Amino acid sequence: MIRSIYDWTISLAESRHAIWALAFVAFIESSVFPIPPDVLMIPMILARPSRAWAIAGVALVASVLGGLLGYLIGAALFESIGQPVLAFYGKTEAMTLFAERFNTYGAWAVLIAGVTPFPFKVITITSGVTGLSLPVFLLSSIVARGLRFFVIAALLWKFGAPIRDVIERRLGLMFTLFVVILFGGFYLVKYL
Repeated sequence: MIRSIYDWTISLAESRHAIWALAFVAFIESSVFPIPPDVLMIPMILARPSRAWAIAGVALVASVLGGLLGYLIGAALFESIGQPVLAFYGKTEAMTLFAERFNTYGAWAVLIAGVTPFPFKVITITSGVTGLSLPVFLLSSIVARGLRFFVIAALLWKFGAPIRDVIERRLGLMFTLFVVILFGGFYLVKYL
């Protein structure tokens, strides 16, 4: 099933409405859709490198707006469905502790999920569930998604098709390693 969704998403890049398809995919990927907008961005930028920055900009704006939908899903559905379930099982206090911990580091969680292969939708919904500050959520989303989409656009604009394999197979790993090194550096500075 995922393969057919992936193939359908790729086919959208060839459409004359590709930019709208990208906006749609970037929007719903931030809250429910399993295929990242990169799948659509890459062939679009390779076909028209002069539009790389506009394509990345559309993905950024749509992804952040979709993240707001994910936030709303977490906030609205948790109150109506999640809260009564937790109360039934006596876990309301455990959720309160989780929310406090998440919100302490929520900006980092959004940043990490926004650039790594971790599903961004999980963090957008969790941010809504825990009531993460909306301005913090928005700023972190803009930075993270902007970094991700504009790095992809810059690499494709500069190197073209030869860099495609690196982006598709290794960019997520490189972003993840960057985050690990960054946090490792913070940890060393703090505790040494």
